[in-house]
Formats: sequence, C-alpha cells, structure tokens
Amino acid sequence: MAEVRAKKHLGQHFLTNLDIARRIAESLTPVTTADSCSHVLEVGPGMGVLTQFLLPAYGEQLTVAEIDGESVIYLRKHYPELRIIEGDFLQLNLAELYAQRGGVRVIGNFPYNISSQIFFKILDYKEMVPEVVGMIQKEVAVRLAAPPGGKEYGILSVLLQAYYDIEYLFTVPPGVFNPPPKVQSAVIRLTRNHVEHLPCDETLFRQIVKATFNQRRKTIRNSLCSAFLAVREAVASGRVEAHPFFGLRPETLSVEQFVELTQWVTTLTRAE
Repeated sequence: MAEVRAKKHLGQHFLTNLDIARRIAESLTPVTTADSCSHVLEVGPGMGVLTQFLLPAYGEQLTVAEIDGESVIYLRKHYPELRIIEGDFLQLNLAELYAQRGGVRVIGNFPYNISSQIFFKILDYKEMVPEVVGMIQKEVAVRLAAPPGGKEYGILSVLLQAYYDIEYLFTVPPGVFNPPPKVQSAVIRLTRNHVEHLPCDETLFRQIVKATFNQRRKTIRNSLCSAFLAVREAVASGRVEAHPFFGLRPETLSVEQFVELTQWVTTLTRAE
C-alpha cells in the first residue's frame, strides 16, 4: 500500500481491510437481465481496493473517476483493462457519459471533504442514477438516513429522501484505513424510489428546504418571511391565514409536508 501516498487536500484515507472492501462492493444490487442500468461508476478508487472486487462482476461496464494523478498511474499499472476517467467527479457531465447507456450506478469510498457535494450532484442526475453505495463519515451517513424529528435531520436528508430510499448498512472503524481518519465511517445505500417528479415546483421545494434549515432555530413562519418576499407581504397584510406549519421548526417536517408547504408558497407567488 506504499505506492501512493494519501493526500490530505484530497481527503484521502485508503481502505486497507479487504473484507470490508468486499462487503462494500457486494452492497450494490446484483444486475439482472431485466435491468436497464448495468453501468457502474466508482468515485475515487485510489489504489483499487474496491475496484478489485468490482472488476470481476462488471468488467467493461465499470468505469472509475480519479482526480489524483499518482493513483491513476498506479491503477493503469495494476489494472490495465480498467476504464479510467482522470478528473474530478464533481465536474463530470453524467448525462453526456451515460444518458444513452440507461444510466449509471455510483459507488465509492467517497472523500470526506466532498461527500455532501457528491450527493448534491447525484440529486442533479437523479433520473439516471438508480443506486448509490458510498462509504462516508458516520455523522453524515446518520444525517442522510435520519427521519424527521431529530437534530440529525437536515437539508440533504429531505432532498435525498424525496427521491431515494436510504439504508444505513454498517459502521467502519478508523483502524482499517491508512492513514486512519479521526472519525468513524459508515456505508450507506441509496435506492431510487418511484417518485419521478414531486407534485410541486421542485426548484422552489429545494429553495424552501434550504431556507428553512439555514435558519433551523427559527420557526417556519420566520424563516419563510425572511427568505420569500411574497410570504412576508402576504403575512404582513393579513391576506392569508397562518399556515398550520408556521409554529413548527424544519426538522419536524416530512418530505410530504415540505411538498405541501411548497404548494402553499407557490399560490402566494402566483397571486402577486
């Protein structure tokens, strides 16, 4: 494991335990002949600890995206048959790469410093990413899978749960990495649900979720009035009655309730 040095600025912590690597690779749902999406993209393969288990299963259907040039050299030497994209996953146009291939499933030991950005990117391509398996910080994994009502529930919890079923699979201790991170890690699986489109303005839905959680100590009334002029003016003029959610805080609202709130804000915007 000494051929590639871990780089702090890339958030690299190389997994060294092969049993855990195998478990992660096997957490992807096996492809059947009925599946339209058989392509797999591994993010940040490093020295290929996951890759070695993915290649036999997916062969030419597997591609890896690696930003670290030193890791790319290592992979080309040890896995000459591997399809490698040398570059930043966050900059990839997945539609350009996979729209004609029925989509792509994403897997990886995600760099901790960009794990949230990776999931926001997945949301941007949700129509073509049916499944994601990722190892991330345990704290983030708990947050993504959290139900409404707790302090862990937040922006990404709502946005991802609107389109994906999220499973917390297992915890991974620091000692199986080189160098060991200062936190525990966890593996989660996201499986696309049957919601093609929310019954509301999806752009506004995202804005409302972000606006309310960015002021999570405030009530829904205060955060909406602060973020949306239409709501502020309607409330100030007495033109609308207080919404039933006004006295609540965002962590108590389910995805369905955020949809309802978005529909309500939409009616105010249209009335302007």
